[in-house]
Amino acid sequence: MSRTEVLDPEVGRALSALSATAKRGLGDPALAELVVIRASQLNHCAFCLDMHLAIAREHGVSEKQLDLLAAWEEAEGVFDERERAALALTEAVTVLTGGTSQAFGSGGGFVPDDVYAAAARHFDDGQLAHLIGLIVAINNWNRVMVSRRIPAGGYRP
Repeated sequence: MSRTEVLDPEVGRALSALSATAKRGLGDPALAELVVIRASQLNHCAFCLDMHLAIAREHGVSEKQLDLLAAWEEAEGVFDERERAALALTEAVTVLTGGTSQAFGSGGGFVPDDVYAAAARHFDDGQLAHLIGLIVAINNWNRVMVSRRIPAGGYRP
């Protein structure tokens, strides 16, 4: 079953367009795959993991990075500072439970300021917007595939 068959075709096209635009704008296909794999790990989306692990390998992501992605914070020397900033932002946007905002109090539910600032040091405004767009897009796909109970193994390049 293709990804778009689990949705209304217009919705599927819109989500696919968002994903493709965000990846293009980020300009780093290998990093984009690390981001979508990490979000898919957090969301337990087997279909997306199966798909994006294959795509990551096509883009030259190392097996070591793929093997250690779930523990990227402890994997010293495996991920560079830019990758680490993107992965931290991915986790913060995906989970949205740990941060605080000066403007809204300390009720949680925000991307922590230090995580956002670290990402902003490594990505220009356009790249950062595309990175966030990519994180939002994969979280949408994860939620669709998990809620529709779409199993791994259905991805065909």
